Amino acid sequence: MRLGWYGDDFTGATDTLAVAAQAGLRCALFLDIPEPRQMIRMGGLDALGIAGSARTMSPQAMRQELPRIGAFFKTLQVSVLHYKCCSTFDSSPKIGSIGAALSILDAYVDRDTAYVVGGQPDIGRYCCFSNLFAAAGAGGKVCRLDRHPTMTQHPVTPMGEADLRLHLGQQWAAPIEAVHYPSYGLPEDEFDGQVDATLQDLKGAGPAAVLFDIADRSHLGPLGRQIWRQARQGSLLVAGPSSVVQALAAHWGPGIEPAAPPAGRKDPGAVFVFAGSMSPVTARQVEQAGSYRRLPLGSRQLISDPSYLARQIESIAGLLDAGSHVLAYVEAGGPRTPDVCSDDLALVTAELVKRVVERQAAGPRPLLRLGVAGGDTSSRAAKALDIWALSFVRVLSPGVALCRAHSDDPVLNGMELMLKGGQMGSADIFEQLLQA
Repeated sequence: MRLGWYGDDFTGATDTLAVAAQAGLRCALFLDIPEPRQMIRMGGLDALGIAGSARTMSPQAMRQELPRIGAFFKTLQVSVLHYKCCSTFDSSPKIGSIGAALSILDAYVDRDTAYVVGGQPDIGRYCCFSNLFAAAGAGGKVCRLDRHPTMTQHPVTPMGEADLRLHLGQQWAAPIEAVHYPSYGLPEDEFDGQVDATLQDLKGAGPAAVLFDIADRSHLGPLGRQIWRQARQGSLLVAGPSSVVQALAAHWGPGIEPAAPPAGRKDPGAVFVFAGSMSPVTARQVEQAGSYRRLPLGSRQLISDPSYLARQIESIAGLLDAGSHVLAYVEAGGPRTPDVCSDDLALVTAELVKRVVERQAAGPRPLLRLGVAGGDTSSRAAKALDIWALSFVRVLSPGVALCRAHSDDPVLNGMELMLKGGQMGSADIFEQLLQA
């Protein structure tokens, strides 16, 4: 198998699924290590992903979770083991540590030195001389990460360092060298020699990493060549956003023909969207979702009052039954107050989504499409449903994919899902979900 990836959160894992599918790879994203019967049902695969939640884990929890993931991918003999992290490298030494993940998964690949890829230009992420820059929303102002209006204020992993070598160095006591983007303009043999010299300098140091910039789409092909050149000599661990797969696809080139995207339904039937993220990007998307009945929800009441939760579920179901599409969203400001825990909110909102889906399955207008906004909320909601895999349908916006659910439950099997992070998607993304 060419590629195996583990997403440290659910929404990011679906973005990689989209990139792999658009590159023509036969691929599927599983919610956990698949059973043999499930792999058979999905057919022969070139690439396989597992949607995880390591971004919310401590290093101790990672040491319980990731070894079985690494062992599974080793049995598949994947050439590239991709630890798919957020494009803004959300992490800290105590929560979601990318360094801890690299130190664990390093034992399940052949190559001693891992590669780290910074930047993904199609979603406004750029890495220049090891420093990461990110747009504030789709098409927004590009800011260095340690000056980003949202990422510096992240409620769990606020980002105070833009140099990824220093950021990861706080999480992993291993040497980290860098190859910067001007090198991509060198002749191939000179570029190869520079990378080989960097690897030679790290030889004998034990676990180590090389960070590669991406500042422009033109850098993807040369980087993909370097990744594949090493992977052909033995399996390679690569950490980074979906640009890892974009780089490989750019290098593999026309030998892989992208599959034609399936046609969307002209009438998607009932559509329910739940927005658990309170980022400014999601707030703008909620404002522009004029085709939905919008229902604001109080975070404190959702967590503390079961009767309030039950009433909101009945309100949502009643609107859906009456022919409306419904967008329920958590009002801004809730979970950042001291008395509201974001993890508790993600759990209760996942329960809300699950109960709405079950309620509609028994009613006159079952859901044919479900959208969830918010990384933690999406992960919890998907795992609360009886779904074991997702396949790609189409891209709705850079970084946001529409997927098809695979389940043993006939109600869920074939349902279309959009699972997106709070920072991702165009301003009209919820309208795109409705019209696709």
